[in-house]
Amino acid sequence: MEERYLSVPQFAKLLGTTERFPRRLVAERRIRYVKAGTHVRFPESAVREFIAANTIEPVQPRRRARRAA
Repeated sequence: MEERYLSVPQFAKLLGTTERFPRRLVAERRIRYVKAGTHVRFPESAVREFIAANTIEPVQPRRRARRAA
């Protein structure tokens, strides 16, 4: 068991959000988590996957071709 597990406050701090956001992700089943009794933990790999899946890369602006007059 080498993987590190993050608590709800740790996960929220990592993303810079409130604790409500990770709890909402759990409620909507949008992220993988482990429930041990009443405690919810997030594997670090699940957090990395979530961030990678929701990262949007910027698009390169197209250069417009100039028309001859």
